[in-house]
Amino acid sequence: MLDPEMKEKYISILKEELVPATGCTEPIAVAYAAARLRAVLEGLPERIRVEVSGNILKNVKSVIVPNTGRLKGIRAAVAAGAVAGDAEKLLQVISSVPSHRHGEIAAYARDIPMEVVCADTARLLDIRLTGWLGEHSATVHIADSHTNIVREERDGEILLDKAMDDTAGDRLTDQNVLKVADIVTFADQTELDRVIPLLDQQITCNTAIAEEGLKGNWGANIGSVLLSSGSGDIKTEAKAWAAAGSDARMSGCEMPVVILSGSGNQGITASVPVARYARHLGADREKLYRALLVSNLVTVHQKSGIGRLSAYCGAVSAGVGAGAGIAYLLDGSYEAIAHTVVNAVAIISGTICDGAKPSCAAKIAASVDAGILGYHMYQNGQEFKSGDGIVTKGVDNTIANIGVLAKVGMRQTDQTILSIMTERCK
Repeated sequence: MLDPEMKEKYISILKEELVPATGCTEPIAVAYAAARLRAVLEGLPERIRVEVSGNILKNVKSVIVPNTGRLKGIRAAVAAGAVAGDAEKLLQVISSVPSHRHGEIAAYARDIPMEVVCADTARLLDIRLTGWLGEHSATVHIADSHTNIVREERDGEILLDKAMDDTAGDRLTDQNVLKVADIVTFADQTELDRVIPLLDQQITCNTAIAEEGLKGNWGANIGSVLLSSGSGDIKTEAKAWAAAGSDARMSGCEMPVVILSGSGNQGITASVPVARYARHLGADREKLYRALLVSNLVTVHQKSGIGRLSAYCGAVSAGVGAGAGIAYLLDGSYEAIAHTVVNAVAIISGTICDGAKPSCAAKIAASVDAGILGYHMYQNGQEFKSGDGIVTKGVDNTIANIGVLAKVGMRQTDQTILSIMTERCK
């Protein structure tokens, strides 16, 4: 039995993490900052300085910004937010931009003096925009998570100044309370009426963009490739549908996604394969909801030690989460879920994040495959044991090792990736 206080914390985590967003969250965060900059400056900036952390730079560089006429990159994100963004909509800041404004956005991105700088900051998620209009200037600073504004000023007057620490500044709940055994208990026992609106929105939005990814010509069409070349079994279907959602999202699809741990790709990966398995198995809606609780919270549990942005591919965490959710559908026991998680992270941890782009879809497919294989290993009495690489005794301890690997061990990897992307891949 999970005590009521802990149950409330788990529900709070879900409410904080499962939020809608239109477009890849890093360029959208930049657009949000630009929309706020226009509001603080009380007019459209005539000149802008953009200072962003390396992880923001790499995740904006190659992804299409929705509702811009298929423009890419930092300048496009800034222009969309400044010209036509609605900051009140947060991560849906440019969700309602009409097509007749695309030309205005493109002209602004092309013509305005805009200096883009990779900031000297230890924060992986850091966005600072400074704009000038006539004799006036303004600054908006976002740090640690995508909509967490920590400072605003106009003409040297500080309008907002929020203390920063080493956690995501807009996070209300300590995610260190997450443990796999408690996640399973929570999924078994929680009153579903508290979470159904969140989960229904996640299923509806993320399944819809996956379906669009399979129907349309998006990115490298990984989802369609998998369906055309696979055996047609549920494992292939689960991978293909998740990949298809990313195909569409990374290539500028304007449909909303319910994100998880700050990422649309992770939101898609943690939910769509579980929904496809539930459909295949004929599971009722209650079973699907409870399996999604496992998938979402196992994903967040892994990401809590890694951080919002990292050189460690977030799709891996979500693919492992999906494997845990599928294990819940097929077995339901803590033992099955714990072994699935340990097996899966042993298989695929170390996959790099080299920015948001079409190849994310293929990494999603591989991550879901690892999650499913992790369960089938358990089903066949096989497991990776403590001492096998980063695997150690206890699923939560192994998850903690993943956090150390990603946050500490891959720090230099992150710098090398950024160097390759910005200096050698122009």
